[in-house]
Amino acid sequence: MKRFLSSLIIVLLSSSVVGQADWAYWGSSHYFQRYSPAAQINSDNVSDLEIVWRRPAVDESITSAYPRLRVSGNLRATPIFINGVLYSSNGVGLAEAFDPASGETLWVQEPDENTLAEVQGQSSRGVEYWSDGSDEILFVIRKGNLIALNPKNGRRVSSFGDNGRIDLVPESSNNFTYVSGGPIVVNDVIVIAGTLDGAGDSGARWRGVASEDVRGYDVRSGEHLWTFHAVPRAGEFGYETWANDSARESGDLGAWCCLSADPTLGIVYVPFTAPTAAYYGGHRGGDNLFSNSLVAINVESGERVWHFQMVHHDVWEYDNVGPPVLGNIVVDGRSIRAVMQANKTGFVYVFDRATGEPVWPIEERSVPVSDVPGEILSATQPFPTRPAPIATQGITPDDIIDFPEIGQIARAEVANFVIGPIFTPPTLISNEVGGTQGTLTLPGSWGSANWNTGAFDPDTGFYYGFTNDIPRVYRLERAEQEDAEMEYWSPNREAPYIDGIPLTKPPWGRITAIDMNQGDHIWQVANGDSLSDHPSLENLDLQSLGIASRPVALVTKTLLFIGEGSNLHGGTMPNMWGTAFRAYDKATGEVLTKIELPSGTTGGPMSYVHNGKQYIIVAVGSYGDPAEFIALALPN
Repeated sequence: MKRFLSSLIIVLLSSSVVGQADWAYWGSSHYFQRYSPAAQINSDNVSDLEIVWRRPAVDESITSAYPRLRVSGNLRATPIFINGVLYSSNGVGLAEAFDPASGETLWVQEPDENTLAEVQGQSSRGVEYWSDGSDEILFVIRKGNLIALNPKNGRRVSSFGDNGRIDLVPESSNNFTYVSGGPIVVNDVIVIAGTLDGAGDSGARWRGVASEDVRGYDVRSGEHLWTFHAVPRAGEFGYETWANDSARESGDLGAWCCLSADPTLGIVYVPFTAPTAAYYGGHRGGDNLFSNSLVAINVESGERVWHFQMVHHDVWEYDNVGPPVLGNIVVDGRSIRAVMQANKTGFVYVFDRATGEPVWPIEERSVPVSDVPGEILSATQPFPTRPAPIATQGITPDDIIDFPEIGQIARAEVANFVIGPIFTPPTLISNEVGGTQGTLTLPGSWGSANWNTGAFDPDTGFYYGFTNDIPRVYRLERAEQEDAEMEYWSPNREAPYIDGIPLTKPPWGRITAIDMNQGDHIWQVANGDSLSDHPSLENLDLQSLGIASRPVALVTKTLLFIGEGSNLHGGTMPNMWGTAFRAYDKATGEVLTKIELPSGTTGGPMSYVHNGKQYIIVAVGSYGDPAEFIALALPN
């Protein structure tokens, strides 16, 4: 009876999730659950799925007009489905509208200028739709501009901003590319977050000055309403966490991926990245807020409601880059409006999204110290007591691959590095006999949980996380370059492989299902198979080794869908991707069917129902294949 009542409460609470009639946001709704209630495709018929239409990443009207246009295979976009129309960023970042039944183009956003340089661009992850019942606007971020379009024809809304656009790039940073997961509209406020690509160098020789602040704009006029400083300024909360006024000359952090929001609370949830110079922080003492933090911001005022920092004084680039996922859960009979934030470490932190109170205790535990001159790390880091991490953390001798012959080579390679528990700090390279070549650890700086991780089933309270377990090296050396602004820098973080085989045990990519009502792992399976045909492995009796890429999950009423990722994702080995798109039993992790797509998945899949027919759309592409949108459905 207790379990039944808990399930009933979950169902009742989940009915309040906004935007589920359509796929209204690129994360499905502002809760970013990556969930669709559509149930036409189920375990009985999913094996009958077939490709019903496909369309190129850029409409032919553009590619034919600009034959020299370069279109990346990395189509990042997830379409939205509003009032019977699909809208998406295309392969060069222009918005397109297309028919949901056929994929035929309805309109394409016109570029500012009819030049190749202006048309050239990259896709964004999502567009945003707003309506008050009479007016409606489609918002897209492209080339550092927030652009307002008429959803009916793709033309600029001249009453918004400067003839339909707002420049988001500071004047001092005009040579940088503005990278954003897309706008989100909450209670008539457009919230913008992103990062400036080029403002720093990810921990090489420069400190990085610019921080990419979160901003709010009026949805109708484009009037700037407020700014939240990612790196606090003098007199603001958190400034003292940058010792010796280092916030004035360090920082360069933002939120380049995924925003979520609770309109009833009037809060937007912003996951912040690591600061530039993420591998050496001797010049920026202290915990360094709001790096590596989840911050709840009041959308009306732009003020901080609450925050939690997942990693203090980061020297591992352990960002929060995945979406804060909102869901209603029941813990010990108590209904909780939760927010679940995955971190690159493989931890999933769970909070009451109104107050920021942890659902389960989070303990500050002692971690290793650094012997790098000038580096003072935090003595402790926060460890959630529940749920357990969804990735391997740290490296011990038992974690080294032990396959015949390969294991001996692997152990010899690992002997050149420092290994230890999670948060073992970067070490200085030594070329002396017996000297170390850095710290080898899991997760590496690409993280285990990245932008692709996080989906939630409001029917069951299950959270699904994807992780990859590929080690990297944290190595430092003295910066001798004339333009270096720091005493030490990280030349590279690449870890050795044995003929393309990682040094640590598989599975190298896996899916974990967590019952968030209990905080328990329910099942964990390898996502796909990799390297089993490698000459050194083909004669071994191995279970699925898992693929370490960046696939995204889609949860429906009965199923879990996820691909194998592409070779275009950062941190992905050339042999760690595939074209399979699988349907899993979401309760058990059993594979129900496998569909071969034209290429690897590059964006998040989505689902919708049009004229009584359920469709699944996913973006695909690779270094060798063109980018496309692929539509799957059951045969007529």
